[in-house]
Amino acid sequence: MVATGILLSRVVGLVRQRVFAHYFGTSLAADAFAAAMRIPNVLQNLFGEGVLSASFIPVYASLLARGEEEEAGKLAGAVGSLLALIVSALVLIGVLLTPVLIALIAPGFDGATRELTVQLVRIMFPGIGLLVLSAWCLGILNSHRKFLLSYTAPVAWNVVIILALLWYGPKREAASLAIIVAWAAVAGSALQLLVQVPSVVKLARAMRLSLGTRSPHVRTVVRNFAPVFVGRGVVQISGYVDGMLASLVTAGAVAAMNYAQVIYMLPVSVFGMSVSAAELPEMSSAAGDESTVAAYLRGRLDGGLQRIAFFIVPSATALFAFGDLVAGLLYQSGSFGRSEAVWVWSILAGSAVGLTAATLGRLYSSTYYALRDTRTPLRFALIRVGLGLTLGAFAALVLPGLLGLDRKWGVAGIAIASSIAGWVEFLMLRRTLDKRIGETQVPRIILGWLWTAALAATAAGWWLRISIPEERPVIRAVVVLGSFSLVYLVVALYGGVAEARQLVRKMRRMSGS
Repeated sequence: MVATGILLSRVVGLVRQRVFAHYFGTSLAADAFAAAMRIPNVLQNLFGEGVLSASFIPVYASLLARGEEEEAGKLAGAVGSLLALIVSALVLIGVLLTPVLIALIAPGFDGATRELTVQLVRIMFPGIGLLVLSAWCLGILNSHRKFLLSYTAPVAWNVVIILALLWYGPKREAASLAIIVAWAAVAGSALQLLVQVPSVVKLARAMRLSLGTRSPHVRTVVRNFAPVFVGRGVVQISGYVDGMLASLVTAGAVAAMNYAQVIYMLPVSVFGMSVSAAELPEMSSAAGDESTVAAYLRGRLDGGLQRIAFFIVPSATALFAFGDLVAGLLYQSGSFGRSEAVWVWSILAGSAVGLTAATLGRLYSSTYYALRDTRTPLRFALIRVGLGLTLGAFAALVLPGLLGLDRKWGVAGIAIASSIAGWVEFLMLRRTLDKRIGETQVPRIILGWLWTAALAATAAGWWLRISIPEERPVIRAVVVLGSFSLVYLVVALYGGVAEARQLVRKMRRMSGS
C-alpha cells in the first residue's frame, strides 16, 4: 500500500515536472523556482515525515499495540498542537527573513532572478506549513496501518500545480507563470491536508488538542524529536549547500539538479521509503526480552533489505546506464532538449553510485528509531554531511578546471560526492547495528544474482539502444527500458530470487491468469 501510494504520487509528480520543463526548461525562472521550492521545504523536512516517523510513530504505535487508545489520543492531540504552534511561528519568521535566507543559500543569484526567488519563497512558505501538518496526519494514519491515503494525498498537491501550468502556461511569460504556480502550490498544500483530516478524526477518536507536556509519552516524543530534528537539520543544510554550490557553477545548474533529484527520489521513495515506512510500526510493536526483540528485528530487517535490493539494484544500474533516456522520456519537450537530457544524465549517474546505500540506509535508520535510539543515526549523519560537503565543494568548483571540463559538469561532481558520503554512512549504520542485534545483510548469493541480472539487462538495453534512431527519444526509451526490465526479471527468476517469483505471482493475479 505504501509503495502504491508513493508510486501514484511520484508518477503524478513526474507529470508535473514534465509540464514544468516544457514551459521553463533550464531558464533563469526555472532556477528561481527550484531554489524557492528548496528554501521553505526545510520546514516540511525538519518537522515533517522523517522527524515524526522517528519520534512520534514508535511511541504512538506502541500505545495502540497495548490498547491504550485514550493515551494515544492525548499524545496525538498534543503533538499536533505543538507542531501547529511552532510551524506557524517559523513560517512568519521565514517570510520576514526571506532575503537573508536567499543570500545564504543562493549567493549566485542576483538581479531579477534573486527578486523573483524572494517573491516565490514568500508565497510558498505558508503552504509548506500546511504540508507539515499533513505529515502529522500521515504519522497517525500509518500507526493505524492506513497507508494508502497518506501516501496518495500528495497527488492533490501535484494535480493543482499541473492544472495551473496547463491553464496559464501558454498565456504567460516565465516569471509571471512562476508566481501563479507558487500560489497553486499553496492551494495544493491545503487540499493535501484536508483530504486526510476526516480519516484522522475517525481513527483517533480520543484525540484532544492540547499544548500540555506533562504526559510522559509527550515528553518522550519531544526528547526523541530533538536529536532527529538536529540530524534532519544537518542533512537539510547539506542539501542547501549543494544547491548553493550549484548556483555558483553556472546558470541552469540549480534547475538541472532539481530535475535529476525528482527522478532519483522515485526509487528511493517507492522502494526504500515504502519498506521503511511499513516496517517502522511493526518494529516498534516488538515485545519481549532483549534477545527476543533482537531476533524479531533481524528477521524483519533482513526481509526488508532483500525486498529493497531486488528493486534498487536495477534502478541504480538503469539510471547510470540509461539516464539520458529516462530524462528524455520524462522531460524532453519544448524548452528542454537533448543537451539538457544529457546534462541531467550526468547528475543521475553520479547519484546512482550511492542509490543502494541511500535506500538500504533508510531501513537501518528505521530500526534504530524502533529501538528508541535517535542519537546513533544523528552521529553518522553528521559525518556523512561533513564528508559530502568537503568532497562536493572540491568536485563542483575545483575538479572541472583540473580536468579541463566545462564548469557545468561540476554539478555531477556534487552528486558523486554525496554518493560517496552516503556509502560511508550506510556502512557505519550497519556495522553498529550488527553489534547490537546480530549480523544483518542481503545474502551474497542473492546479491550476486541481482547484479548478474542487472548487467545482463544493461547489455540487452545497449544493444537495442544503438539500433533505434536518436531522433525518436520516446520510442527509444520505452523499448530500451522495457527490455531492460524484462531481461532483469527473467534472469532473477532463473536465479531463484524469491522477490521475482512473488512479483510474477502478483502480476498473474492482477491479469486474472
